[in-house]
Parts: sequence; C-alpha cells; structure tokens
Amino acid sequence: MGKKFTDKSRKAPGVPAGVDEAGRGPLAGPVVAAAVIIPNGNFPDSKKISAKKRLQLYEEIIVNATAVSVSAVPPYIIDALDIRKSSLLAMRNAVLNLEITPSLVLVDGRDKIPMLDIPQHTIIGGDGSVSLIGAASIVAKVARDMLMSAYSNSFPNYDFARHKGYPTKAHYRAIKKFGEIVLHRFTFRLK
Repeated sequence: MGKKFTDKSRKAPGVPAGVDEAGRGPLAGPVVAAAVIIPNGNFPDSKKISAKKRLQLYEEIIVNATAVSVSAVPPYIIDALDIRKSSLLAMRNAVLNLEITPSLVLVDGRDKIPMLDIPQHTIIGGDGSVSLIGAASIVAKVARDMLMSAYSNSFPNYDFARHKGYPTKAHYRAIKKFGEIVLHRFTFRLK
C-alpha cells in the first residue's frame, strides 16, 4: 500500500484516481459517486458481477486502497439540476474529498467533471475497461445499495432493500398504493 499524503494541497505525482457513479436510473434515492486510488487490482464493471462478488471486491478495495471517497447527491438536488449534472456533482465531490489529490482523474463516460482543477481523461465504457474506474464503480454501487437497504428500515412499505429504487413492477405498485415520498425523484416519470 502506498504512502498517504495528509497535505491535500500537494498533488501526488503519478497517482491517478478512478471515478464513477451509481444510481442514474432509479426513481428513488440519491446518485452516488466514488473516487478510488488503489495501486493494484483487477476490478471489473460492477454491473457485470454478482452482488456477492461486488461485496467481496468492495471489501478488498476498502482494505487496500490508498484513498477512497464516496459522495451522494439527494433526490431534491437531482430534481433541481437534472441527473447528468447531479452525477457530475457527486463525482466532483468524491474526487475533492479524497485524502490526497490525484495527478489525473479517469472519468467513466464522455463528460468531464466541471470545476475540477485536476487533469481528467474521460473514457466511455471505462468501468469495464479500466480497473481504477471499475473499482470506483464497485464502491459507488455497493455504497448506494447499502444506503437504499438502510432506507428500507425507515420506509418499509417500499422494499428499497430489494429493488434499490429502480423502476420495478413492485416499486410502481408501492408508489400507487402508498404514494410518493421524499426519496422519490419527482422529475422522473412516476406511474
């Protein structure tokens, strides 16, 4: 494991970070981004592995990473900005909250992160082709899933632990029966 810098004003020479988000498509819950600096590992796209494997890799990343940061943007901000801008905001916050400043940020997707004074390289499909972005994808997905499962305790009628806020038939039935709640994204099409 590499040395951690405690002075965030210093950039770590030659240390890149991967960044990705989870939760662009759900009807409820935040969009969550993670930024990860990890020296070694082979981390695939979180969408291409089982929940059990994701959790194993998440634990490996947390233990071995030089720095990890997670940021969530809540539904009311998503409604105010839109999901694209909210995803980029979550990514920006995740990068800025890393314990050290990376020399380069590898961003999943086509959009650069606005107002980030660090060199960036965007990679469409980067979560499946760049291990650092794959690591960020795994951390963001597991963190969001944990958060949505926790919301099930406060809102048991919606079964967020099962569908994580995505537009499933069960979720639509719950909305129809119990109405919309503060976790819902009102600008998203709710049936």
